[in-house]
Amino acid sequence: MKQKDLKLITKEGEGLTVEFKEKYSPRITEDIVAFSNAKGGYILLGVNDQGKITGETLTNKLKGEITALARNCEPHINLKKITRVDKVIIIEVVEGDEKPYSCSSGYFRRLDAVTQKMAQKEVRTMFRETTDIFFESLPCKDFRFEDVSLAKVRAFLKEAETSLKVNKDNLPSFLSSLSIYKDNKINNVGALMFAADINRFIPYSESILAAFKGVDKMHIYDRKDVRDDLLTQINESMAFLKRHLNVRSEIHELTRRDIYELPLDALREALVNALVHRDYSMRGTSIYLSVFDDRVEIVNPGGLPAGITKENFGKESVRRNLIIADLFHRMGKVERIGTGIEKMRRLMREAKLKEPVFTSTTFFHAIFYRNPEYSLKPVVKKSREKELAERLVEGLVERLVESQRKMLALIKENPYISKKELSDKVGISTTAIDKNINQLKKKGLLKRVGPDKGGHWQVL
Repeated sequence: MKQKDLKLITKEGEGLTVEFKEKYSPRITEDIVAFSNAKGGYILLGVNDQGKITGETLTNKLKGEITALARNCEPHINLKKITRVDKVIIIEVVEGDEKPYSCSSGYFRRLDAVTQKMAQKEVRTMFRETTDIFFESLPCKDFRFEDVSLAKVRAFLKEAETSLKVNKDNLPSFLSSLSIYKDNKINNVGALMFAADINRFIPYSESILAAFKGVDKMHIYDRKDVRDDLLTQINESMAFLKRHLNVRSEIHELTRRDIYELPLDALREALVNALVHRDYSMRGTSIYLSVFDDRVEIVNPGGLPAGITKENFGKESVRRNLIIADLFHRMGKVERIGTGIEKMRRLMREAKLKEPVFTSTTFFHAIFYRNPEYSLKPVVKKSREKELAERLVEGLVERLVESQRKMLALIKENPYISKKELSDKVGISTTAIDKNINQLKKKGLLKRVGPDKGGHWQVL
């Protein structure tokens, strides 16, 4: 961009492809993402909202920081140029070809002259519009036969109960028979199933397993991140569940039988469903298995596949990942006909438990409620005084504005959260954060423990 172009742009003002920023802030990632999700554009640092040049200094350190911010987006964003013209830093962003893009604050789009956060429905629509080829069928970049683990191939064959012997010589034909190898390239499913080190190729393919005390995510007492092939993920997840669910034993004709409080077959079905129907093109996401005192939740990125509605949910089957579904069918872990949802419901009914609850947005949730009879903690009847006090607090919370409710929830989750983090997550300025903190203190709902640096917040 030349000086005459800069003068023209500042005169015309902000628009679909132009954003003015008086000073640099890490929050420019939202604008970088928005331009990548739209038609590209220019971010001008050192220009106020009225188009007046105030100036900003471009150093190597600042240039590196801006580049790093873009690289940390999901997927990575490569900025075209970062230059300085007439005291103005110009960041040129091109339209991305891997939409939608996101940063730590979420997904954003450019609408007229405004950067807006995208709703879940908008994100799903953009995914559908921009994913012309199924992720699983795309060649896995830089993945070669040398990166295939024969041990994992043999583990798959064992699960499939086949006598086929695979070695380096017949590996290409074997992978080809599974629709994994074509045109001298191994696709993403080959990496997901058989990579010796999946982190080198699809690092966000993981399952995060966590156990919590209570019914929320305040106190975690066990966690395991499984970054490995899909078969290992399902096996590690089942082992984690067995470790954290209550079990009783029954003796039938001198044979002991262990019975878990939740039917393991139903949970296994839900885990397989999460792996088979996960949207693997959503970078920076994971499958989550969470064990609470009252329930087990299994969450996978992607929501319901296109073609499934509330009316035909659980009755018809649409595979998001056809090849992965086929491989799990070969291992006897999934049926071809869409019977999984009904099977989970039936197994929970037979165990005399509440049927699982399924919800879908950008993510698909499967919730299995545990029997209160086997709760890890005894139910203590509340005193009359404590019940009245809780009602009083609930009444106070009901009268708070939305930003104050969000702040209390974030502080309760992380008492050491900074004002800057609160500003980013709530979506208001740090000045507004200070005002709301003072109001919450006056209402007796919040206090600061210790100094500004090194101390923490306490929700009363």
